[in-house]
Amino acid sequence: MHERCPVCGLKFEREEGYFLGAMYISYGIGVVVIAAFAIAFWFFKRWPVMKDTGWALLLFLPLAPFITLFSRVLWIYLDQSVDPEPLR
Repeated sequence: MHERCPVCGLKFEREEGYFLGAMYISYGIGVVVIAAFAIAFWFFKRWPVMKDTGWALLLFLPLAPFITLFSRVLWIYLDQSVDPEPLR
């Protein structure tokens, strides 16, 4: 990840542990995605809950890096709206 935005110069990681809040966002998105997959499998296949959840977890794994990056973007937007850093 770049230290600063190449366009506006925004410093991405203001301090140590800055993206801790992004982990909470990522967790929430992950739970929703896994639950959606499991519910879809249950609705269409009528498998047992454990099998639905297992397949949902397997399908979620390739999405995990994208969800992590998306949650960091959401965290930066939230942080900039609450406590903006002056741009250079």
